[in-house]
Amino acid sequence: MNVTRRQFLQDGSLVVAGSLLAGVAPAPWVGKTPPFPRVQRMAERPDLPLRTDTAPELAPLNVIVLNRLGFGARPPDWAAYNALGSTPAARFSAYLAQQLNPAAIADGDCDQRLAAQNFVSLAKPLTQLWTDHTLADDYDTFSLPFRETVQATWIRALYSKRQFFEVLADFWHNHFNLFGWHDGVVSVFVHYDRDVIRANALGNFRQMLEAVATSPAMLYYLDNAFSSDDGPNENWARELFELHTLGAENYLGPLDQAAVPGYSTGNPTAYVDNDVYEAARAFTGWRVRDDDYDPEVGNTGEFFTYTPWHDRFQKTVLGLHLRNDRPALEDGRAVLDAVAGHPATARYLCTKLCRRFIADNPPQAVIDAAVAVWTANQQAPDQIKRVLQTILTSNEFANTWGEKVKRPFEFVASALRAVDAEWAWSDGFQWTFAQLGQALFEWPPPNGYPDRHEAWTGTNVMLGRWTILTYCLEGWLDDISADLLSQMPGNIRTPIAICDFWIARLLGRAMGTDDRQELIEFVAQGRNPEYDLSQELIDERVPRLVELIIMFPDFQWR
Repeated sequence: MNVTRRQFLQDGSLVVAGSLLAGVAPAPWVGKTPPFPRVQRMAERPDLPLRTDTAPELAPLNVIVLNRLGFGARPPDWAAYNALGSTPAARFSAYLAQQLNPAAIADGDCDQRLAAQNFVSLAKPLTQLWTDHTLADDYDTFSLPFRETVQATWIRALYSKRQFFEVLADFWHNHFNLFGWHDGVVSVFVHYDRDVIRANALGNFRQMLEAVATSPAMLYYLDNAFSSDDGPNENWARELFELHTLGAENYLGPLDQAAVPGYSTGNPTAYVDNDVYEAARAFTGWRVRDDDYDPEVGNTGEFFTYTPWHDRFQKTVLGLHLRNDRPALEDGRAVLDAVAGHPATARYLCTKLCRRFIADNPPQAVIDAAVAVWTANQQAPDQIKRVLQTILTSNEFANTWGEKVKRPFEFVASALRAVDAEWAWSDGFQWTFAQLGQALFEWPPPNGYPDRHEAWTGTNVMLGRWTILTYCLEGWLDDISADLLSQMPGNIRTPIAICDFWIARLLGRAMGTDDRQELIEFVAQGRNPEYDLSQELIDERVPRLVELIIMFPDFQWR
């Protein structure tokens, strides 16, 4: 069957997710009677995490903040957050000010954990990555930068105090997505993560866009490194418009450029195929110094513009006329200026940010407010930071709950943080997590992992979450441990007290009466819930209780 690139982008995400999830290892109880009625209902109700038949109560602000601006709370985080002020508003204001200035946050524990791994590639500049890894003879050395970046990303998500920055890096990696195992990406992925995504995550969007466009990883992934006047390759130009700036909703197909509304005044409201084709011509000659293709350009992995490959004739992009004989760099930068400054880009990016931090279908009022700040700060070095400040201090942010579901990365990271787990990378963890469908930086098409609940609330996903919880919390995976029993005071021994302790520890708030009662009945197993349990029963039931609470919708919302 012949499938066009457009069809693949529209349908391929679901196909890839389905193929990944089809291999999910069965939960230990599959084929037997589930250990708890709630689990059976989860298998029968893929929509349960959203509880579409009821609206969840609004969570306290500290719960919203720690789950949405980070990968959930570690046990000490609740008290540390509450110590920031005397009112919810004061605490949030202080916390947000800290998180928006990540460089000022002392992060010694995370730094020590990173140092203990003895990573080889993470501090290397691009040219050294190229020499040591791209030009390596063996694949282990060649792929090391990508593998080490994945491991470092997990360590930071689990242990960094710069939680919002880690969430934001994840957002931008998905917005400017590339497949980490791509041959042109894997050996320079450290540079893409460190010098492109992280270096610009809170900065200026136009500056970030050029960093992406000139990175060897993106130049190879979307084939612009091979685009010349003999045959301009449109892959980069297409995704620049469709995914990185104006968005597919502003695409008018094969319409003539002059027929686009606003074109006659120099302000076209949308883009068409000819804009993409002309932009592709503007980016011809944007290359990587790689002597595999031309010995005269050197072999350092750096970006450069190669005049013999540049289409020097006039072009028109979004109503902008580029005259003859302009240098390749000037042509491409003019296109980046045009798309970064377009009103549709402001709406598209602000909507995505609001979707990430508020709801799958974010309120229009907060989008409009974010667009106004985005537009007014086009030249500001901290444009993105100002927009985020607007979104996160909106009434909509503080008064929306239960309209986002944690994706697998967020779910597993928040679960491990909640139980104060000791984590280290292992092949077993890598394989088990990959079955959930969100292996880090491994989404093949350029549109990034989905950020809507429909992609992550199917039965297979829920079974996969149950499986990895069991593996992590019951000692089935090497190098991962959570000493749950030592975290619970020794005088807590009744089913009621045990449940209330773990509900508060994991959720940071009370649970609904019916749900709490089900948990108590599970721990009591027919005994009087006000009577002490033996140590043997406590040892047996606490890990499973913790798993059940984490599998409840209350924990999986963000």
